[in-house]
Amino acid sequence: MDQKIESVLQLIKQCYSKLAQSRMRTLSFPTLWAFLLTAAWLSGVVRATTCIISTLSHMTRNSVPHNSVIRKKEAAVIEKELLKEYRFGQQQLIEIWGHACALAITKAFPLSAFSKKQPTVLVICGPEQNGSVGLVCARHLRIFEYEPTIFYPKRTQITIYQDFTTQCEKMDIPFLSYLPTEVQLINDAYNIVIDAILGTESDQGGEQEPFTSILSTLKQVKIPIASVDVPSGWDVDKVNADGITPEVLISLNAPKKCAKGFSGKHFLAGRFLPYDIQKKFDLNLPEFPGTDSLVQL
Repeated sequence: MDQKIESVLQLIKQCYSKLAQSRMRTLSFPTLWAFLLTAAWLSGVVRATTCIISTLSHMTRNSVPHNSVIRKKEAAVIEKELLKEYRFGQQQLIEIWGHACALAITKAFPLSAFSKKQPTVLVICGPEQNGSVGLVCARHLRIFEYEPTIFYPKRTQITIYQDFTTQCEKMDIPFLSYLPTEVQLINDAYNIVIDAILGTESDQGGEQEPFTSILSTLKQVKIPIASVDVPSGWDVDKVNADGITPEVLISLNAPKKCAKGFSGKHFLAGRFLPYDIQKKFDLNLPEFPGTDSLVQL
């Protein structure tokens, strides 16, 4: 498309050059001015048309059709097949997702965009797999020169989850012993909050403590929230308007049904889902740009 623009512009230049060589002395100033305005207008039309076509093409390519959205049961079946049939390891999957989530954060919230002097990030992790994705995300953010702090109130005895915790501790990432109930303290201390509390494997709603109090606090914070896979408190299979309101959602594998009601900045993370699985579940996932491991929807 850029070559076509250049061809049109080059043609305009050639026409003007020939006109100038043959008739420059006989053309009046108003006539030359009119020619230049016409040339500029044609150039603008071509560029504007190209921009519109490019935008429409991007929207068509990266929009999320209805059949790309999966339910909670389908998400569980897909993960089971990845583990059993394709021999992925759970730790491997969590590492892939966590790294992609960190990349999504760098795109949505680049270091240069933070208003605070220190690039502080609060990562709140739940007790199950989504929380471990948050731990990996925090570790990679540390490598990317962010300053994450982790709140991990309900740890489990699962070995790989403990391994991810140890990795963060060895990288000197601080862990909070409690979450301040004074919302302004969170607003003043951090640039963003990463919600890795309740994923598809959890019973949504956060009816149990400490998650009831955590979600109540997150509903009041003024700084942006980025949710991993499912905004905590939302039902995976439908939109829950009473839950938290993140500015960014990072879907894993495929967007969940609740994402249809999300209007913020949406990323699809983890570019590894085998084609046969995509075909089996009739997923029409968007194209990933270049060699990127995530795509903005």
